[in-house]
Amino acid sequence: MKPKPQPSDAFELFQAHFDQLLNPKHELILLASKINWSGLEAAFVDTYCPDIGAPAKAVRLMVGLHCLKYALNESDESVVARWVENPYWQYFCGYTHMQHEWSTSSTAWPVSQRTQ
Repeated sequence: MKPKPQPSDAFELFQAHFDQLLNPKHELILLASKINWSGLEAAFVDTYCPDIGAPAKAVRLMVGLHCLKYALNESDESVVARWVENPYWQYFCGYTHMQHEWSTSSTAWPVSQRTQ
């Protein structure tokens, strides 16, 4: 299935927004601002089947994790483990609030051996 749009940028109750916490001069925040995420979403959206399969992860999450994995020479498992504990990685992948756990099982993580 095609990915659903990420939730709006509305503040979540009792959680600080990354804009309030993170250093705006950090390399991943600067890089995230230079990437044309909407262009990547438009390029990848046609690769998803609209009505078959489980709902897809957001394109920005998928592309962001691939970038982090290959730039930092991480394995599938280690990039997910580090993503959970690193707010800069989460921001880079399109999140606005800290995620304290990976939302799905590790078998559903978007980078698979088939893409290598």
